[in-house]
Amino acid sequence: MEKDKITMSQSQLNRYDIISKAIAGFITIKEASQALGISARQVKRLKKAVREKDAQGVIHGNTAKPSANRLPDHVRATILKLYREKYQDSNFKHFQEILSEYHSIEISYAALHGLLAGESIKSPKTRRRFKPHRRRARRPQAGLMIQVDATPYRWFKGDRKMYSLHGCIDDATSQVTALYMCRNECLHGYFETLRMTIQTFGVPQSLYADRHTIFQSPNTKKHEIDSSVPVNDTQFGRCLKELSITLIGAKSPQAKGRIERLWGTLQSRLPIEFAMRDIASLETANEFLKQYVYEFNSNFAVEPRDAQNAFRKLRADENLDHVLCVNHTGAMLPAKSQIDVLVSANAGIMASFKGCVFKVLPFVLPKRRGQSAEPKEPRRHSPPPDHAWRATLKQHGAPSWKYEGEDEDAYRETVRVLENALLGGRR
Repeated sequence: MEKDKITMSQSQLNRYDIISKAIAGFITIKEASQALGISARQVKRLKKAVREKDAQGVIHGNTAKPSANRLPDHVRATILKLYREKYQDSNFKHFQEILSEYHSIEISYAALHGLLAGESIKSPKTRRRFKPHRRRARRPQAGLMIQVDATPYRWFKGDRKMYSLHGCIDDATSQVTALYMCRNECLHGYFETLRMTIQTFGVPQSLYADRHTIFQSPNTKKHEIDSSVPVNDTQFGRCLKELSITLIGAKSPQAKGRIERLWGTLQSRLPIEFAMRDIASLETANEFLKQYVYEFNSNFAVEPRDAQNAFRKLRADENLDHVLCVNHTGAMLPAKSQIDVLVSANAGIMASFKGCVFKVLPFVLPKRRGQSAEPKEPRRHSPPPDHAWRATLKQHGAPSWKYEGEDEDAYRETVRVLENALLGGRR
């Protein structure tokens, strides 16, 4: 009868060799214990097992047996089929969440990673080489600082156009406070993200942004060198002052690293979420994002060091429609007074005068009295029969014309034109 073949790892071969030497008396139990890093009692058990089973005595009894927690083969096949046919663009962590939420398949990340990696499947989200650097500590309280930014990306499957996603994230908790998508990075997108942040959480103490001209005047850098260069507030900067929010300008993308890392996560996840729901327009995307931020925060937000909230509530005299708008200053000529023209995507056009905001109506230039749509042909004036000019003609006769040229026909045509112009066709 043939003996069963035994496949042993290098560590098992090493253990078998040391235990065999201990059995033969070449080394003591203490020396074997030190060499293998196990207790003397365990060495004695292994000696007994090797005497009875030879090399099989150092092999664990569960070796080559399937794990009790191993996924059934049909579940493993389902996971691989789903990833290859439907979710091949998702990273492994996101795919684990999709399996749990939409397909009722519970699997640990380690097991899923092992399954996919065992099939030579690599995650599309590769990690860059770690670069050690000093990280800025988080703010201790939520609401002390909000990071804002926008990122252009191809968010919709089959649409090669790039749309800009505007977002706000709390520095203390990494909690996304608002997301809003526009065709381009624009003032309206930042107005809407700030509006949603204030309506949901409150007014933050400070806002951390890059040095885009939406936030700062292009003369800011010149003013730092030459203080005589004037610097005016941008429309967004004016809004922040009215809300008592401090604007902090970042000098590099790494300085606002939390929102930069947020973009990498959303660029990996949102296209998959949009495709699963057949979302392919800005309107439906923005409606979805209002609810998606809650799901996202439940997975990625952290607790602040200080539980006290630094967001403040809007005062009774603060109206977001009057603040988050484009403010144009103009002159009312009759009263010789200055007014502010407010332009908002939500409230439309309004006028502000001495702290009071008024609704406006479209002005239509009235038509002049007697003005008709179709122009009339000019009327030729002919003097009346009793005009003094006609009396003179009767007394002295019509003027006579002397011809001194060779072309008699041209002469007569000229006489006819002059008679018509002067006499009105009467002789």
